[in-house]
Amino acid sequence: MKKTKTASFLKLPFLFDIAKLLYDYSLVVNQHWIPHFNTSGYEGEWKAISLYAKNGDSSNIFAIQNGNNTVIETPIMSNCNYFKEVISSFKCPILSARLLRLGVGAEIKPHRDYKLGYEDGNFRLHIPITTNSKVQFVLNNEKLNMLPGECWYTNVNYEHSVANHGKEDRIHLVIDAERNEWSDSLFFSLAPKESFQPIQEEIESPETIRLILNELKHQNEPASEQLIFDLEQKILKFTSK
Repeated sequence: MKKTKTASFLKLPFLFDIAKLLYDYSLVVNQHWIPHFNTSGYEGEWKAISLYAKNGDSSNIFAIQNGNNTVIETPIMSNCNYFKEVISSFKCPILSARLLRLGVGAEIKPHRDYKLGYEDGNFRLHIPITTNSKVQFVLNNEKLNMLPGECWYTNVNYEHSVANHGKEDRIHLVIDAERNEWSDSLFFSLAPKESFQPIQEEIESPETIRLILNELKHQNEPASEQLIFDLEQKILKFTSK
């Protein structure tokens, strides 16, 4: 029997209003954009604005949130009625929501994230607001052509990279959410349930492990201590070889 391939991405059946997305973006574009902390993982400008975060902290741009913490709107969302409508379209717990801006000429280097696939109990969605034909988003060796207003699930446990070779910034609304019955119904209508399985290969890149460690340590959450210890042991194995 042929083995079902793990789903590395899906185009979801949502199409959001581009003009309304741009309007809400215009309300926050002059807010403080926070540079991504993993400076070794990209070149150029890669910045974020937090829309939903732990305790509504607008300075928190982390994707991984402790499940025991309350994730709520940040003050930046106060006038963003359409962003609220878009995010509320997903009938599942929201773990984080951010605007991510990749500047002209910027590149995010190939990397993997940790346990951010649907099979891990959570999932990442991309909703482009502005983009251009020269943005290259490569996931698991496939180039994704994500257009404004569309909604895409991306399994970022797979290696992925992004480069903006165009003349316009690339702005995405990026939502991390927790899997539930509603999302199961949606996802399994688009791909077989069997296609949401852990990928077989281990995370073997020391660079990727260091990226995850950096994010976990910045969060300073007691619940992350065991994971930090386990990942540090992985790094020790690499350095002892």
